[in-house]
Amino acid sequence: MGLLKKWFSYVGVLLLSIGLLLGCSNSTSEENNSNTRVSTNETSQELADDEVRITISIDHGSEHVNEKTISIEEGDILLEVLEENFFIEADDSGFITSIERVESSDEEQTAWMYTVNGEMATVGAGDYELSPGDEVVFDLQSWE
Repeated sequence: MGLLKKWFSYVGVLLLSIGLLLGCSNSTSEENNSNTRVSTNETSQELADDEVRITISIDHGSEHVNEKTISIEEGDILLEVLEENFFIEADDSGFITSIERVESSDEEQTAWMYTVNGEMATVGAGDYELSPGDEVVFDLQSWE
């Protein structure tokens, strides 16, 4: 009976060792796959000839809210594209008060500001005509 117990112990240790080796092999493979996905995402960041990228953030980009790459047509107005692709609220004068349910606040002195291709916009979103390749960032920031 003692010989049989030893044999089962050896077989158990052998199976456990094989399982551990296979487990290590799979985790290495998964790490390589995740690296591949990351590099694939980086290459998909380039915009097509008819696309713009709109990023929604808070406090100069310290908090990310949302980002979308959107196909546009010539003459599309930024505010209209926003309304079609994000949850937007505006006051009676046309100022954006909420994007993706993140609200500006008079009490906290915050407002939605936007840049296009790294430059502060000089017109409201209702007057800005998008161009293919534009990178628009709406950021909730302090206006004090």
